[in-house]
Amino acid sequence: MTRDALHLLPPGFQAGTERQYCPECAEIWGLLGYYPALRETLRIVHEGLSHPRSGLVAALGVGTWNCPTLVLHGESPDGPGVSLASGTRYVGNARDIAQYWSAVHGTALPR
Repeated sequence: MTRDALHLLPPGFQAGTERQYCPECAEIWGLLGYYPALRETLRIVHEGLSHPRSGLVAALGVGTWNCPTLVLHGESPDGPGVSLASGTRYVGNARDIAQYWSAVHGTALPR
């Protein structure tokens, strides 16, 4: 089964002298906790903090790519928030990912 690739920063990472997390990635982890069946549709890819982010560059080409980003496989349906880069469809931020999942998988909408 082909799955969409969800690119996230790790749950905790070192940024200089501080340990930090990405609030948008945490929002997506929360949604996956609310709707665990979504995990079955995904391949989760942890990206590094620095740019370029190799997994996203491999999927979407050269650019400054945000995490979280949902890279859609060829048979995934279109929906709200879908963009195109190098011939590949993707959804590039947490709120748009949540709206996409609501339209495609029936999860609740973000408020």
